[in-house]
Amino acid sequence: MNSQFQESALILVDIQNDFCPGGALAVNEGDLIVPIVNRLIPRFSLVISTQDWHPANHISFKAQSGPWPPHCVQGTAGAELHSDLETNTIAHYFRKASSPDKDDYSEFEGKDEQGRSLDEVLKDQGVKRIYVVGLATDYCVLETVLDGLKYGYEVYAVTDAMRAVNVGPDDGEKALYKMASSGANLVTSEVIDLAGSAAMA
Repeated sequence: MNSQFQESALILVDIQNDFCPGGALAVNEGDLIVPIVNRLIPRFSLVISTQDWHPANHISFKAQSGPWPPHCVQGTAGAELHSDLETNTIAHYFRKASSPDKDDYSEFEGKDEQGRSLDEVLKDQGVKRIYVVGLATDYCVLETVLDGLKYGYEVYAVTDAMRAVNVGPDDGEKALYKMASSGANLVTSEVIDLAGSAAMA
């Protein structure tokens, strides 16, 4: 970690098996972000991971008249983080949408094991900037970025370290546009690598 990323946190949004190829709600090429995310992780002193953590009768599932097939059910392999994700330096884990009758897309709605919100932990750690990666661009990543802005953070969305569901063919692009027009900075992992390398030179 270098001074370029002091007062910053890397937020890993829902990089879970069910959102990767072969999963219950697979995002096309969702697994391809994992090597990129792994490359970014060492640049940050604070890395936070999040998960969908649904009960089996969650309101978002089709059996309960929701829009999605069952996914990321608590305690299942599908809810686990992708096995190739480097987790050694993850400092905090947040889980969201864990009650049957409430759905959440933003990671700021999640809680850690101590019952703290993401905003509480970030502010306790003196974080002013968040870098957001993960799945999926047009849902949980988008809502996390927008809430990050709402809570007063400088937000960077790492565009090559996320993938979209694309229920509509342009949903991912529309999500990126909404992030940018709301005040988020769209960057690539290469830009982060170059900034980090320059700061270390």
